[in-house]
Amino acid sequence: MRRAGVKWRFTAILMIVALIVVLVQDIPLSAQLRVVERDRIITSLERDAFILAGRSEESLESATDTDHAVIAELARQYRAAGGSRVVIVDSSGTALVTSDDDSASVGASYLSRPEIATALTGQIATGERFSDTLDEQLLYVTVPVLSGARIFGAVRLTYPAQVLTDTLNQRLLTLWLVALTTVLLAGIVGLVLSTTITRTLEKLEETTGHLAEGRLHVRADDRTGAPELRSLSRSFNVMAERLDALLEQQRTFASNASHQLRTPLTALRLRLESARVLIDTDPAGAADRMLTAEAEAERLGEIIEGLLLLSRTESSSAPLETVDLAAVARARVDHWLPLAQESGVALDFRGPRSATISAVATAADQIIDNYLDNALTHSPSGTTIVVQTEESDGSVVLHVLDQGPGMPPEERAQAFERFWRGRPDGAGNGLGLAIVAQLASASGATVHLDDRPGGGLDASVRFSASS
Repeated sequence: MRRAGVKWRFTAILMIVALIVVLVQDIPLSAQLRVVERDRIITSLERDAFILAGRSEESLESATDTDHAVIAELARQYRAAGGSRVVIVDSSGTALVTSDDDSASVGASYLSRPEIATALTGQIATGERFSDTLDEQLLYVTVPVLSGARIFGAVRLTYPAQVLTDTLNQRLLTLWLVALTTVLLAGIVGLVLSTTITRTLEKLEETTGHLAEGRLHVRADDRTGAPELRSLSRSFNVMAERLDALLEQQRTFASNASHQLRTPLTALRLRLESARVLIDTDPAGAADRMLTAEAEAERLGEIIEGLLLLSRTESSSAPLETVDLAAVARARVDHWLPLAQESGVALDFRGPRSATISAVATAADQIIDNYLDNALTHSPSGTTIVVQTEESDGSVVLHVLDQGPGMPPEERAQAFERFWRGRPDGAGNGLGLAIVAQLASASGATVHLDDRPGGGLDASVRFSASS
């Protein structure tokens, strides 16, 4: 009911606007139409009056009955052809000819009529007055009959004003019928348009309701409707897809976190219980259990820190920055060099002095740290780890090359998954390379693990070069 009310209100508003436009246009047009029609009739009467006056000049000048009969016949023919009433008077204002065969009017004085008196002075008289004789409103035109400067009489034509009113009403009726049709068409267009819009909005509202109920697979129809509504539907679908992806990430995160935290928590609890039992009878054993518990607590902390970092990178929408990858790589090599020397591993950097990329802030640092951490973990003493940067086809690629045991293809395919650990002893928390993949994705980069020629692993990341 509420949507139906909106639809009808929209239609009514559109009809009211159309009606206002029509009124603003047609009311002045109606007044102008009356003026134009009246002027047209007056002009036509003036033309006819001058024609009759020209033909009457010779008859009035000779003043014979035969000539009067000629112009009388001419007046009757004009009247019969649908013209106006005709009265022709001489210079004294006496009627010589009338068009209606009214013998009582012939010979009567018309000098009391203002229009006749005006015309006998040599001027044209036009206007509108009420005729007591005919009991109707008349339009009149009176012109003098001239021969040089001499006035021999006058010709008056009268036309019923009601004819003008009837003609005008006929045209105004057509005009207002067109106006009414315009308003009705505006209403029909408004109804169709509002129905289309409300139907699309109803579907979008229904889809929103399904989404609110947890049915995250529903999508709005972005192929039909007005361009604005299609754009709204596309924005809704983008929102729904992001929401679905975020919730899926949260579910995956919660599932993986609960699974991964359960093992160290259980081990920590068992170690503490064992230490509590042995604390009185076997202090050395209890101390050993406590040391093991500390190791489990440290591992638990690493897992939690990795999960938090992974969560932050997933929800981050930080802008890309221009970073000198070569400078960052050299700095990280200097940072890890003491640890590498303690492990008997050589650490070397190769590449240009500068190689700028576009990346999320600190992404390059963390990716290099994770790659070096894994490389040092798996590199035997006496080997060399090479950190190398190179430019290639609008990209900058960073390689971390070790001489460790490498990885079989099936393990490399899973290495960037969360909590995946290839070592059978379970060392590590399985989050390092997942964090690398997430940071690379946020930076628009790609990561790869490949066999190093001659043995070992080539861990790489390809960034877009900064212009």
